[in-house]
Amino acid sequence: MNGRVDCLVTEEEINLTRGPSGLGFNIVGGTDQQYVSNDSGIYVSRIKENGAAALDGRLQEGDKILSVNGQDLKNLLHQDAVNLFRNAGYAVSLRVQHRLQVQNGPLGHRGEGEPSGIPMPVVLVPLFALTMVAAWAFMRYRQQL
Repeated sequence: MNGRVDCLVTEEEINLTRGPSGLGFNIVGGTDQQYVSNDSGIYVSRIKENGAAALDGRLQEGDKILSVNGQDLKNLLHQDAVNLFRNAGYAVSLRVQHRLQVQNGPLGHRGEGEPSGIPMPVVLVPLFALTMVAAWAFMRYRQQL
C-alpha cells in the first residue's frame, strides 16, 4: 500500500419529488462563491433530515449537481442556481456527480490506534507467549549448568 487516495467519479440521474420542505437539501457554490478551488460548480452542503433527498437516499453531502431538469448549472451565480431549484417544479430531475474516495491498497477494518490494520492483541499475545517460552527455556538451560 502506498497511502495514496484516489477519487472515483460517477454520475447519476436522481429524480426527486418536492416535499413540504422543498427538495430537502442546501447548496453552496457558484461563480460568485466558489466552494471548491477553481470550480464554480454547485455542491450539496447539507441533506435535511426527512426531506425528499434524505428519503430517496442517493444524494449525498459533497455531491456536485451538474444540471436541474436538463438545465446546465455551469457558470451560474449562487442566487441564480437557488432560483433555478426553487422554480424547478414538483418533479425534479438532477444530474449529479458523486466523488468516492478509493484507498490505493488493501481494505480492511482499522480501529483507532491501529495504523497497520492489525488489532494490537493479535500481535501482542503471541509475542508475550513467545517471550514466556524463551524465558522458561533459558531458566531450564541455566539449571542444567
